[in-house]
Amino acid sequence: MAGFRLRSSNHNVNLWIVPLKMSLAAVALFAITITLDMLAAYHVIHIPDWFTMGGIDDARAILSAMLGCVSTVLALIFSVALLVLSMVANLFGPRLLYRFVQDWVTQACIGLFMGAFIYVFLVFLVTHKDEHTSFIPQVSLITSWFLVLAAFGFLVFYSHRVAVLIQNPDAIGRIVDDLRRAVELATPDSKSESHRQQLDASEVHRSMSDSAAMLSPASGYLQEIHHQALVSAAAKAGALISVPFRPGQFVLEGETLASISPASKLASLTPLVSRNITMGRHRVLSQDLEFGVAQIVEIAIRALSPAINDTFTGVASVDLLGEALTILAEAPQSNGHWFDAEGKLRLQVRPLLLPRLVKQAFDQIRQAGADNPAVLIRLLSTLERLAPKLQRAEDRSALIEQAAAVWETANTRPLVKMDREDIEAAWQKTRSALAFREGRETVDLDVTPEVVSRAGGS
Repeated sequence: MAGFRLRSSNHNVNLWIVPLKMSLAAVALFAITITLDMLAAYHVIHIPDWFTMGGIDDARAILSAMLGCVSTVLALIFSVALLVLSMVANLFGPRLLYRFVQDWVTQACIGLFMGAFIYVFLVFLVTHKDEHTSFIPQVSLITSWFLVLAAFGFLVFYSHRVAVLIQNPDAIGRIVDDLRRAVELATPDSKSESHRQQLDASEVHRSMSDSAAMLSPASGYLQEIHHQALVSAAAKAGALISVPFRPGQFVLEGETLASISPASKLASLTPLVSRNITMGRHRVLSQDLEFGVAQIVEIAIRALSPAINDTFTGVASVDLLGEALTILAEAPQSNGHWFDAEGKLRLQVRPLLLPRLVKQAFDQIRQAGADNPAVLIRLLSTLERLAPKLQRAEDRSALIEQAAAVWETANTRPLVKMDREDIEAAWQKTRSALAFREGRETVDLDVTPEVVSRAGGS
């Protein structure tokens, strides 16, 4: 399909792009400094006597030493980078590798040493002496010394950066930071989403009664939808575009990617819809907020696996999931309807509901930590602290469901008396926090999951 974009996503950040650019910059720097050395050799400019690094033998010895140490450290940096990526894949999961590959410090450190190696190598090539002439590029030699010194200075910062990146709390915290930025970027679009019309299911069904399906030409994750561009195009054509998927869901080849009403507008709108819906092989966080929660959950369940058994990381993940859900709860909630300037419905996208995010956040951690009282207690504590922040009935229903599930899980495990008492105390506090008032009547929780309404959506 013409114009359709299927990309591998921002997760496939290449380690070679920044080093390549810095290597080319080193070549450009060499061209500048060697020009100055040539001008000095022809006595066009004068270089002070103190601005020298000795004779030809001294220059070549210094350059040889710098070449050897830079190439050795460069190989060491690649080894450390591969080791860190291997550790990340084992501890955090392969879906978080892109965060470490795209780290600018790693890329800049590799690029700086690559550039230093190329620059010193070029200076070494032009430094020569024969029977008749000798050429010692003093400006290039001094520049080489400063360049290598800067590279080794940056190596210290790189080592510090690696030590920070592999710490579990920092890794999880950066996911929350990325989630917060994604919410902030989505907020202007959410505010522009008009709610001047309240549409029910029957009205939307009537609007889509005369529609034609635009099929997906390839399989992949729906990554981004450019809402404003689609709204403008639909308004100009007098049409309605309905996307049955939300960012983060997987679309199979041949499935309906979008429905266009009226059907007569299918041919004219298909190329534009293709250009403004991005799909790829990986999920991305820009519009797929559920993916940010899923990354934290993946770290938690790996930490709680029998092979690792890291309770502290599991508990920290629950804490930061509480922060992530707070960010998502405070953000404007989208109902998936987008209107033009006249208030007419032009775009319908499957919305991401907060109850689903609550379910995504706690289900797998509860299952992985079913035999870990510390994790169960922290789950109940986090649900208690989220209670004041989630006020809508459907959102609170999701918290009620999770609290009841944690309590039921604890009751099915053979726990010692002390652990059971601690869990029961946490349950009672959570139960009180999740009780809510409807009119004058106080509604309390029933601990049996059968009476708890199912939340989460699809």
